[in-house]
Amino acid sequence: MPYFTNVLLIDDDHDDHEFFVEAVRDIDSSIQCSSMFDSEEALKFLKEGNHQLPDMIVLDTNMPKLNGRQILAEIKNDPNLKNIPVVVYSSFFSDRDNDEFSKMGVTHYLAKPSKFGDFKMLLKEILTKNNDR
Repeated sequence: MPYFTNVLLIDDDHDDHEFFVEAVRDIDSSIQCSSMFDSEEALKFLKEGNHQLPDMIVLDTNMPKLNGRQILAEIKNDPNLKNIPVVVYSSFFSDRDNDEFSKMGVTHYLAKPSKFGDFKMLLKEILTKNNDR
């Protein structure tokens, strides 16, 4: 059974959303996976607080309006959001990116997939891991 059951994906790419949601559904259909394509709207949604917050946020690093670093900084500076585990999701991570994101409190790094099976295996490991929130 997954430890995380309510996941919010923030990514402006519709194809990546479909791929991600399909992988989550294959892993465990009981996981609720919400998607938001607009970074500003996603941040507004998270800060409203009149709804259940996600157990985990999966955040694309390269988006228009607010990029992943900006959203991550806002999340980690908000007392109501800062303890939600955040997974950064990108096509490429440099050592500098990894260092910066680690200092900002990222839980995991998830490379955008080239092979569905490999991606699903990595995602399953993340979703079933207790991160001692």
